[in-house]
Amino acid sequence: MNHSPEPAPQPQPSSVAEWADTWLPHLEDLAERLRACARLTMAAALQADRLETVSRPLSMGAGDTTFGIDEAVESELSQWLDERAQLAPISLLTEDAGWRHRGPDGSGGVRELDGFDHGGPRLCVDPVDGTRHLMLDLRSAWAVIALAPPGAGTPRQREACAACLMELPDSRARVARRLSARRGAGTRVGEIELATSQLINSRELRVDGDDRMDHGYMPFFAFHPDLRANVAQLAFDFFQRLESEEGAELVHCYDDQYICNAGQLALTAMGTYRMVVDARQAIAQHRGRPAQTTKPYDVAGAILCVQEAGAVVTSLEGAELDFPWDTETPLSFAAFTNQATRERAEPHLLAALAQLRPLSD
Repeated sequence: MNHSPEPAPQPQPSSVAEWADTWLPHLEDLAERLRACARLTMAAALQADRLETVSRPLSMGAGDTTFGIDEAVESELSQWLDERAQLAPISLLTEDAGWRHRGPDGSGGVRELDGFDHGGPRLCVDPVDGTRHLMLDLRSAWAVIALAPPGAGTPRQREACAACLMELPDSRARVARRLSARRGAGTRVGEIELATSQLINSRELRVDGDDRMDHGYMPFFAFHPDLRANVAQLAFDFFQRLESEEGAELVHCYDDQYICNAGQLALTAMGTYRMVVDARQAIAQHRGRPAQTTKPYDVAGAILCVQEAGAVVTSLEGAELDFPWDTETPLSFAAFTNQATRERAEPHLLAALAQLRPLSD
């Protein structure tokens, strides 16, 4: 495909919001390119009955294992990066390559830049969050894109000014959901018709006001077998408190092990999840052993989208979840579909965390 992007203006200090509004369509266009590339790649593998071509581990990137489906979509992202860099300087973080800084070379091409201090945007992108589901055509992955304004160093989450989440659905889907947000302006959710790549509806996304402690999904993420006993103990302590102190009917508290942090957060904003806890880093620290955890690129764009919809995302201790955009910082988080749910559930989560204890190997 031939793409000829229009240059986006660079912000003045007083107009970051207006600049973010201008950049948001570029984020949405990128998200659609990543979705289309993932769809075509998966369709080719399924048609040839060769899922191993997309599910084979290829290398270890800067932040995680790179599989066949990741390589294809990362290549599309790299092409987009060069197209943008021909027009103006830009910095881009991905789990595969880390930070890349590029700009025009003066002859219609691209050159590498020394760092962030170039006056252009800084982006954090996970082109396929949820690879392990998507590469076996099991469940949607999500492309996660976050934008920070120009700056002289590595951005932090509090600097995110716009974001886009694009669903990368399995082969049976008819539509893909897209969440788009600008800080201070809310979140919109729309559906892309896969047959035509057209946006068929779009609305403001606002969380509900229900604070129920049961009759909903409240997962404690336990992706890795070696952490499951610890996560199960944490969840048991939490739900025991919900039952005794909140009157929750535990038979109606449901679990869901969705191997996709962006998907978990999107479902929380849309009310499908009432809350979700990813305590892997906290448990790893408690045990004194490393574990694979959430990283900044997994959630940077998702956090802004769900917060602008009214959902709450915090550290496990209830503090603001702020972090540098890099491929190394390990994260844990708790997300609640609204503030009322947080106010009821968080004290019991904190109490359960205080009881966290090592289990026998």
